[in-house]
Amino acid sequence: MSRSLALALLLSFSVAARAATLTVDVRDARGAGVADAVVYAVPEGRDVPPARRTAIMDQKNRMFVPHVLPIQTGTSVRFPNSDDIRHQVYSFSAAKTFQLPLYTGTPSNPIVFDKAGVASLGCNIHDRMSAYIVVVDTPHFAATGGNGRVSLESLAAGKYSVHVWHPELRAEPVSVTVTSTQRLPLTFTLR
Repeated sequence: MSRSLALALLLSFSVAARAATLTVDVRDARGAGVADAVVYAVPEGRDVPPARRTAIMDQKNRMFVPHVLPIQTGTSVRFPNSDDIRHQVYSFSAAKTFQLPLYTGTPSNPIVFDKAGVASLGCNIHDRMSAYIVVVDTPHFAATGGNGRVSLESLAAGKYSVHVWHPELRAEPVSVTVTSTQRLPLTFTLR
């Protein structure tokens, strides 16, 4: 079921001597902070090498933790099972298709996410378990907390395409130039 809400996105830039910090507030139509929105800034005209990092998508109390995991392209993700029951994790998404056999503990081989996009996760045993891995082509990303705020630090001066992803949000990216302190109000729509 889809619902229509407006999100107001406020971008604040503060530039230090060598790097800038982008602070983003993601709010719903009532002004409340929106959790689990992924904000990422892609530098325009500059190539970014893929990450060589490892991230964790755990399973606790028959839930994926975290519910939304943002990562950079090239990141390996481990899927430990901290429950005392077995899970069978899968994704049939275009960003990454995989299926881990029924297991407890931690599978020995992590899954490498080498393509940008969103991987929707599920468990073949527990239908209510769901989560998202948001794979982005930039090291400048974070997920909002319960207050709807996130900061992207160490942005070099230049042009960036700023994106916001949320399971219910369909929004176009916004191009910004990081050069000095500025504040830009933008509106996005939840569907």
